[in-house]
This record gives sequence, structure tokens and C-alpha cells, in this order.
Amino acid sequence: MKKAKSLYGGIKENFPSGLVVFLVALPLCLGIALASGAPPLSGIIAGIIGGLVVGFLSNSNISVSGPAAGLTAIVLTAITGLGSFELFLCAGLIAGLLQLLLGFLRAGSISNYFPTNVIEGMLAGIGIIIIITQIPNAFGFESGFTDSVLGADGFSLNSLAAMSAGIHPGAVIVTLVSVAILLAWDNVPALKKIKMIPGALVAVASGILLNYLFTVTGSSLAIGSEHLVSLPVPKSLDDFRGMLVFPAFSGFLNVQVWVVGATIAIVASIETLLCIEASDRLDSHRRITDTNRELRAQGIGNLLSSLIGGLPMTSVVVRSSANANAGATSKLSTMIHGGLLLVSVLTIPFILNLIPLSTLAAVLILIGYKLAKPATIMRFWKKGKYQFIPFIATIIAVVSLDLLKGVGIGLLISVFYILQGNMKRAYYLSREQLDDADEINIKLAEEVSFLNKAAIKKTLKNVKPNSKVCIDARSTSYIATDILEMIQEFANIRAKEEDIEVNLLGFKTSYKEYAEDQDSHVIIAHRRAI
Repeated sequence: MKKAKSLYGGIKENFPSGLVVFLVALPLCLGIALASGAPPLSGIIAGIIGGLVVGFLSNSNISVSGPAAGLTAIVLTAITGLGSFELFLCAGLIAGLLQLLLGFLRAGSISNYFPTNVIEGMLAGIGIIIIITQIPNAFGFESGFTDSVLGADGFSLNSLAAMSAGIHPGAVIVTLVSVAILLAWDNVPALKKIKMIPGALVAVASGILLNYLFTVTGSSLAIGSEHLVSLPVPKSLDDFRGMLVFPAFSGFLNVQVWVVGATIAIVASIETLLCIEASDRLDSHRRITDTNRELRAQGIGNLLSSLIGGLPMTSVVVRSSANANAGATSKLSTMIHGGLLLVSVLTIPFILNLIPLSTLAAVLILIGYKLAKPATIMRFWKKGKYQFIPFIATIIAVVSLDLLKGVGIGLLISVFYILQGNMKRAYYLSREQLDDADEINIKLAEEVSFLNKAAIKKTLKNVKPNSKVCIDARSTSYIATDILEMIQEFANIRAKEEDIEVNLLGFKTSYKEYAEDQDSHVIIAHRRAI
């Protein structure tokens, strides 16, 4: 009984968060489908499967799955290249099968190697992207309006004036009212106690009501249909069935379809693992998700989604962060969001189409702010450059490039600092200045790998003639052979030529003897003076 409660929590705690995620997911599912060149309903189907199926199979308590913006370019290119959405759905089936295989091969363990500062940088970068992309909806700009105003010359005072003229006052009022309601729900103690009525629902209802008042009074503040949610409205069950698209199984014989499927599987799996790491950090209880199980759940979800005409899906940060911020305690919240998507598309699409995009923009902008809070940036600044530089580089790269490239750049910088740190920890150096020569003591670390070669080489290079050098390996359990060769060359060649006195402690009597005992990683203590 306790196990069930920990997995599914209580409906009282999770229904409000599921409702908030539903409100956030609805326009995202539609927008991603349209941006991908796919039927609008395909995004909703992916959201439903992501909530109900993946939500049930996964053991993540916070993560929410659905169509991902990170796959948009791949999907659009693939549909265009393959020539039909039906063939693309076949590629989705292949992607699902490959993800299942990756899950059984335990490929999810690679998520353990994502540094915290890179994950936090990814979250902050996504938060900034959310804010930037929602500004047009918040101000009521027409589609493509900002691009046409900025043009090739970029930002100027003239473009600022033109953008000001493009602002829709009604959309701005709805945005401001929605933000005020959401802030009040987060900060006023009396409102925070109303768990069953989330602030996002109140904001959405207020947005609908405000626009209704603008419309019935004939006000110029009325928001047009182009700035409202646009959900397909089936007139009957048969009409709904007619909207479904099914895969062309002949695609299994097409090599290009397999290439697309493999690409989607790899990218979707990496994005999912990144999001799972981020979601576990957003979980207030810090519960750990089984990433291999998550890959299997995603594989099954993508199989089912593709079978009935849905887009490929991943675990997604925006919806997951909305879920965490709304107070979700278990995966029941994710399943509720999927159920609400299903019910809404079947029963009340005409009501949902009354929701202004500006009120949803307010919800998303506040979510973006929470992901990219200045306090988070200052926290990493205080941790020092080794934490801050990979963090801020990840943010910049995620915003200016894309999620995968941004995380890749952050990882590369983190690895660089790790290698630099290993180089510095290769040995402990002490130097004494005598009257006629230097006395240098080099105590090697427990393990000395090829990564430390550059640092040791530089130190030996800087040894002056007539010096005394002691290289102590008595506490060392492993030395890479190329470093042994370098020390041997220094002791037998250069030291003789420059009259350097060398003591080797803890080394074998010869390189050959060391090579014969390489597998044991044991160094026999031996003193040698040259």
C-alpha cells in the first residue's frame, strides 16, 4: 500500500499540477506539430501517449513526456525528405524499437556522467528561450511580425517604434492580469493554501473572461482568433477517426526511413536523459529515476504514438518544470495531464479555443524565470570559475545554438577543466634554493596517467643543470608507460649531460622489469642514484 502511494501519490496533491501541465502542454503540442510540418492532431496524440503511457511505465515522479521542440528541425526535414507523413511514422516506429533496445542494453547509465553545472546551465538556457519565444504572444504581435520589423538591419530606434505600434493592448492587459494572478497565488499565504485550484487555471479563466468582455462590448481590445489556442474540432467520432493518420509499413524496406529512425532514436534518447537528470534535480524529494527503464518507456511510447499518427516524443523540460513548480508529488500528475488532453480533444475543443495565447505566455514566462533566476547564476559565480564557466557557456550555447550543442559545449569545457585539474594533481613539488644548485623533490600521486604527461614533462624541462632531483613513486600504484619512458630518458640521458643528480624512489630496477609486471600495478621500492 505504501509503495502505491509513493508511486501515484494523492489526487488532491497532483490534480492541480496535472491541470497546470495540461494548460502548458496544449499549445506546445499544437505549436510543435505545426512547426514540424505535421498534422495538428499529431502533437496532441504524442502528448496523450506521453502522459498516459510513458507516465505509467516510467518511474520518474516529475518528468513529463510529449512532442519536443528539440526534434522539430529533424521531423520537418524528415517529412520533407521522405515525401509523406505516413513514411515518417514508419521511421517513428523504428525509433521506438531502437529506444527499447537501448533501454535493455542499459544505455541510460550515460546520464550519470552529466555534470551538475552543465545540467543547471541547460535549464537556465531553456528558461531564457522560453521567455524570448513567449514575448510575441505576451504582446500580441502578429506571426513573424518581429522578424519583418527587425529585417536585415537588426535593432534600431525605428524598429523599436514599429514594434511598439504592433503591440496589441488587449493581449498586454491579459498578460499583466495573468502575471498578477500567478504571482499572487505564489506569494499570498491565503491563496497558496488553495491547492485544488491552481493559479494557472484562475489566470486562464480570467483571460477567457476578459477577452469575452472585450468582444461583447465591441472594444478594440478584443483578441482575434489568430491569438487564441487553435485546436482541431471534430464534429463526430467518425470525424475524429478521419483525422488519424497511420504509418506506411512499406517504409521498413526504405534505407532512408531507417536512417531517420536511428537519428530520432539517438537524439530523443539523449534529450530524454538530459531532461531526466534535470527533472530529478527539480524534484523536492531528490528521488532518482531509473534511466534504463525510462528509455524503455520512451520506446514503447514512441511505438504507440507512431502507430496512431503521433509525433515522436521525449521527456521535456518545460512541462516537467511546470509540473514541479505546481507542486507535483508523483507521476499521477503526468498521467492526469495526459487524460485531460484526451478528454479535451474529444469533448471541449471549442472551449479550449477561447484561451488567449497571452495568458499561456504569462504562465510560461514565469516558468522560464524560475529556471533562469539570477540567484542561480550568482550561486555558480560564487563557486568559482571551474563551476561558473561551464555553466555560463552552456547557457549561451543552448540559447544561441540548440540544446544538444549547448550541452556538448558545456561538457567539453567541463572535461577540459577536469583534465587541467588532473595535470595539476599529478605530483607534489617542493623546491629548495641552495648556494650552488636547486634541490627538487617530486612526489608522484597514487595514479599517474598519460593525462599527466604534459605537466611532468614541463617540470622536468625546467630543471636547471647541476640540480638535485628526487622523484618519489613509493606511494604510487600506477604509472603510465609513456611517463616511465620520459623519466627514464631524463635520468639516463639528460641528467648525465647536464650533471643533474637524480634519485628515483619506488621504481623498478629497469623499465623491462616494470613492463613485465605492468598488470599488477605494483612498484617495487628501489633507490637509484646517478
